[in-house]
Amino acid sequence: MDKLIYLDNAATTSLNGVVLEEMMPYLKENYSNPSSIYDFAQKAKKAVEDARSVIGDALKAKDREIYFTGGGSESNNWALKGAVAALKEKGKHIITSKIEHHAILHTCEYLERQGCEVTYLDVDEDGLVTPEAVEAAIRPDTILISIMFANNEIGTVEPIEKIGEIASKHNILFHTDAVQAFGHIPIDVDKMHIDLLSASGHKFHGPKGIGFLYIREGVKIDTLIHGGAQERSRRAGTHNVPGIVGIGAATKLAQQKMEENTKKEIEVRDYAIDRILKEIPYARLNGDRTKRLPNNINVCFRFIEGESMLIMLDQKGICASSGSACTSGSLDPSHVLLAIGLPHEIAHGSLRMTLSEETTKEDMDYVVDSIKQTVERLRSMSPLYEDFVKKNK
Repeated sequence: MDKLIYLDNAATTSLNGVVLEEMMPYLKENYSNPSSIYDFAQKAKKAVEDARSVIGDALKAKDREIYFTGGGSESNNWALKGAVAALKEKGKHIITSKIEHHAILHTCEYLERQGCEVTYLDVDEDGLVTPEAVEAAIRPDTILISIMFANNEIGTVEPIEKIGEIASKHNILFHTDAVQAFGHIPIDVDKMHIDLLSASGHKFHGPKGIGFLYIREGVKIDTLIHGGAQERSRRAGTHNVPGIVGIGAATKLAQQKMEENTKKEIEVRDYAIDRILKEIPYARLNGDRTKRLPNNINVCFRFIEGESMLIMLDQKGICASSGSACTSGSLDPSHVLLAIGLPHEIAHGSLRMTLSEETTKEDMDYVVDSIKQTVERLRSMSPLYEDFVKKNK
């Protein structure tokens, strides 16, 4: 394949070359276990703590509030299961939304089987959770509110600060799944009243298999893994030093370049959205037009199947998706698109494109032209589209 345009950065990103360079010494010559007491291990221990400090600074948090994990799904599981276990005497009610990542939704389903009660909040047509709905759902036995920072499919950024204020006012723990947001948009855990926050390295040019959970000092949460004193005895297991160094390096780069990258991505994103909506009939942008991640484009095209479109775009060297990478094997339409009110037949025709700071307008011209050709070809084979055109002449 001569051409490759990668537009699935919400699924994973490329590993930045600088990040790889930072990791390499801890894969080779400096392979020591940071929990060991001899001098050889102290460089590895310092590298772990330096990464913890970088991440803490990025969140305006304390170093000791950052706990390394194996990734976003683990962090989400720990936040919910750990909080419920620690607060079971206080109550058993959780508030979340219908558009959360399955790492939250499936964990909530598990907790329901353990006796918890979960309120799944509706969202509006742009995917926004209203703070008023959050407050209205609070009960005397509510122990946790978990609302994602930004949606992984439609890119909508939620009113996290307002929701955090409500949780704080009612003395309820507030968790946010920030896997898509951290490294892309500014986050201040104190200003936003966030008690627990999940993130994953491979979403912002760091390595796979490493993430973290921010746990506000003083928050009660059960130990995730027993067996050692690592991560202040809350998450046992030998540290993944190269991964931790990598997520620290990726965080530093993301913070340094966030303003520049955001400006680039929004310009290219909006250029492509405008072309699609103007040039392709019966196309619909999903998610809020402005309150969205800088790199996210999610569009539905009526009278086509998203999977067919993805295959045809792949043949043109374009990597995109029809929703979350974690559900790519499912034939069901996206739960997010259904939650914002789209009927099944339209939700099936979705396309998600997530840019990087390296994506250019020239790239997107080729992509939009390819989408136009693909949509026209697929609609030409659709009897539903033919009938629709005849009826609307």
